[in-house]
Amino acid sequence: MSTQTRSMFSGIYLACLFLGSPAHAEVPDSGFYNGKTVSYIVATSPGGNYDSYGRLIAEFMQRHLKGSTFIIRNMPGAGHLIGANAVYASKPDGLTLGTFNTGLIYTQIVGHKGIKFNLNNMSWIGKAATDPRVIAVASQSPIHALEDIVSSKDILNFATSGPGGANYVEILGLTATMKLPIKMLSGYNGTDDQLAMRRGEIIGTIASRSSYDQFVKNGYGRYIAQFGGLEKDLPQMNTLVKEEDAKRLVQLITVQGDIARLTAAPPNTPPLQLNALRAAYKMALEDGELRARAKKAEMPIEPLYGDDVAKAVANALQQPPRVVELLKEAFENDKK
Repeated sequence: MSTQTRSMFSGIYLACLFLGSPAHAEVPDSGFYNGKTVSYIVATSPGGNYDSYGRLIAEFMQRHLKGSTFIIRNMPGAGHLIGANAVYASKPDGLTLGTFNTGLIYTQIVGHKGIKFNLNNMSWIGKAATDPRVIAVASQSPIHALEDIVSSKDILNFATSGPGGANYVEILGLTATMKLPIKMLSGYNGTDDQLAMRRGEIIGTIASRSSYDQFVKNGYGRYIAQFGGLEKDLPQMNTLVKEEDAKRLVQLITVQGDIARLTAAPPNTPPLQLNALRAAYKMALEDGELRARAKKAEMPIEPLYGDDVAKAVANALQQPPRVVELLKEAFENDKK
C-alpha cells in the first residue's frame, strides 16, 4: 500500500473516530461547517511530531466546529515545500488548512525556486508551541560538545528533511559560516533521522527539542546545544559561537522556535470561515483535555493566534541584508 493510500485511510479512520467524541463548546455562528469536510494538510509523513500535533489539533477543532469532519492529508516531500504549496494553492473556501515547517521562512527569504507561495499572504490560523531548536547527536557518536564538531578530523553525516526544511537551512548556514566538517544527507522525514542515528547512518541533526526529548530520554541520543528557550540544562548556541555571521544565523534560528507548529489556510479565505477556523483553533488549544494529552505526550503547548502569528511571521521575514546574503551564500555553496 502506498504512503498516499495509507495516509488517506489513516485520515478517514481519524475522522470516524472523532465522530463519537463527547460534545464540547462550539464556535458561535459556525453553521457553514455543518456537514462539511475540512482537509488538514500535514506536510510530513504519518508519524513524527508534526503529524502528532496536526492530528491532535484536528481532533479538537472538529469537536469545537459544529457538524464538521476533519480529514488528515499527509503530503510529505521537499522539506515541507509540497505541503505548503498545496495549502497555498487550495481553494480559499475555508475547507482546507495545513501545518508546515517554519524553515520555509528561510527559503522564502532566499527566494528558493521550489516555493509557490508567499507566507505573508497566508490566512494565518495560529501556532501551537514555542519549541526551541537543538543540536542532537547519536549516543554512540564521539560528539559530546560543539567543539567536538568544530575540531573533528572526520566528515560528520547530519540528517535533513530536504531543501525546504528548517534543519536543512540551519545546518547549511552554520556549516558555511563556522566551516564545520559536516556532510548533509537529505530525505529524512518524520522519525527517519532517529532511526538512522540508531543504525549509525548519521551522527546528528538540528531539530525541535520536543521531537527529540523521548529519543534522548531513551538513551539513543544526546543534546549538545540549544537555540533560545527557557531551559537551563544545555549550553546556549549564542554563547558558543564566535563568528559574527554565525551569531546572526543563531539569532534567526532562535526566532524559528518561538513560532513553532504553525497552522494556516490559503490566501483570501473569507472572513466568516477564517474567523470560525481561528475560533475553533483557539478553543482547541485552550481545551483542558487537549492540554492534558499534549503534556502526557511531552508536546509543549504555548499558542498564539490569528493576526499575532501573521505579524510574527512577517517580522521573521524582514531580515537585514547581511542575513539574507548569508542564507543565499549558504545555498549557493551547497550547489558547488
